[in-house]
Amino acid sequence: MPKARVPYKNGIAERPQTLREFERKIDFPLPLFPAVVHAGSGQGRVTEQKAGRAAVQTAPQPRQECWQPRRFLPAEAPLYLALRQSVPLIDAALQKIVRLTVDFTLAAEDPRAQEALNRFAAEVPVGASSVGLTAFAGQYLDSLLCYGNAVGEVVLNQDCESIAGLYLPPLSHLTFLQGGSPLDAVICTGEGKNRRPLPCPELVHFTALHPAPGEITGQSLLSGLPAISRVLLQIYSAIGKNFERMGNLRYAVTYHPAPGDQTDAAAVAGEISREWSAAMQAAADGEIRDFVAVGDVDIKVIGADNQFIATEVPVRQLLEQIVAKLGLPPFWLGLSWSSTERMSSQQSDLLTGELEFYRRLLTPVLTKIAGLFLRTQGCSPAVTVNWLPISLQDETEEATARLTRAKAEELERKLAAAAGKEVKE
Repeated sequence: MPKARVPYKNGIAERPQTLREFERKIDFPLPLFPAVVHAGSGQGRVTEQKAGRAAVQTAPQPRQECWQPRRFLPAEAPLYLALRQSVPLIDAALQKIVRLTVDFTLAAEDPRAQEALNRFAAEVPVGASSVGLTAFAGQYLDSLLCYGNAVGEVVLNQDCESIAGLYLPPLSHLTFLQGGSPLDAVICTGEGKNRRPLPCPELVHFTALHPAPGEITGQSLLSGLPAISRVLLQIYSAIGKNFERMGNLRYAVTYHPAPGDQTDAAAVAGEISREWSAAMQAAADGEIRDFVAVGDVDIKVIGADNQFIATEVPVRQLLEQIVAKLGLPPFWLGLSWSSTERMSSQQSDLLTGELEFYRRLLTPVLTKIAGLFLRTQGCSPAVTVNWLPISLQDETEEATARLTRAKAEELERKLAAAAGKEVKE
């Protein structure tokens, strides 16, 4: 079957349109995804579908600020990044969510395109350092969880007949404008006078996490954690400073001269100081050396009578809030709060529901990318994303349960057979 030429000119060939510097002349082509392909005489004929613009009755009246460019990257983005770097538990939770969620296969409606689709999913370049559609989905979901928004782009090759790779642009230089309808948003790139809309928005995919009603951008999974994490970091900082002051032992060597002692107290104190320093230096070098002093000499550890402030309870309360926000079991993050802590079936179902929600957000993006690839191969763009089952239960317990169930069924069959023989007799 001949390949269907993607209706784009060479202006965007092998160069993402979401780059920071955007200066080139590009004609606005026929929309890619709204197009309908009609089969006839073995050739594909592309016909444009024109639809009337929908009128939204409940939309608020547009204000002046609504027409100003707004950024995809939230203002709290540097704070979210700092949280991931300062609190390893948050970064570990996001990475675990990504690893548990992104596990899928693609199934093409046309069996002849399945091999090419599998090769594309495994070998498509993602940026300059990653390969595979799984890597793209992982980075896309990580951006969605951390910043509440994710943007990905399909980059075509020079002749615009196949996909050269996938690109995830940084959100810092992307903005959007309200379209002619509340259902539309115009993605722009550039700054100031150089800001202009993307020429081929059909190649760009955007997803928002938990957008508020009437809003375009979403909310980060880490929203609400900066205040709690700030208190937690203050506690950790105080613990570190206390250990700097008291953890590294310091000694107070006091010489008490006897009444009527005519010796020079300053000379004696200087001699004791030199000998004590020599003994400590010898210990640092691995040599065991005793300290011998004559007279009433008192040696104490500075701060030994004081106690550290108990931080277990406040730290645990703060970590409980963080864990509740992230939605992962505590022991998955290395928090052993109970010696018999384990995941129940109810907790497993709740966590599975959260991961399934993230998968539903990724499914349209993966479907569009795979469908575009199949169109470049001259095949039907119909494709299905098959997500692998999420198994969170203990495999040993599941195997034991299956064994017990099998024994019970075998015993029931034997009892039924024995009862049947007695009836016949």
